[in-house]
Amino acid sequence: MSYSVPQRVLHWLTVLLIFFNLLLPGQIERVTDLLGGGKTPTPEEWTSANLHIYSGFAILAFTALRLILRFVLGVPAAPAAEPALFQMIAKFAHGLLYALLIAMPLAGIAKFYGHIGLAGFIHGGPMKLAMWVLVIGHIGAVFVHKFYWKTNLLDRMTKGVKA
Repeated sequence: MSYSVPQRVLHWLTVLLIFFNLLLPGQIERVTDLLGGGKTPTPEEWTSANLHIYSGFAILAFTALRLILRFVLGVPAAPAAEPALFQMIAKFAHGLLYALLIAMPLAGIAKFYGHIGLAGFIHGGPMKLAMWVLVIGHIGAVFVHKFYWKTNLLDRMTKGVKA
């Protein structure tokens, strides 16, 4: 079994949007602060904030589509060279990552549109940190597979190579 083209495309689009929002959050906090203080953001500030917001909505939509495809099409089995303990850790980490890819945009929505301050704190604090940890761990696991266990894990998500 291999990842389908839509699964791979959605994965890499999600990756790009995650890095975009993590590295370039734009003016979202400034716009939120200005609006909370009764001031009007500039068009440039709005544009920057909207890019963050629209990216978050896209991440949420892509994640929903990815989950649907995962349940409909399935996913390749873990490489045989991966020890059982690491397979369990990988399943747990993927579950956390999917949960965060849903919860983080929802918290951002709750902050920006619902004016729930705690949601904004959680979105930009603990959730952002957790996302960085999971992303770095995910990338690290790919390197372990590629160079230590010498599996085709990366090729499965880039070229669609069968497991």
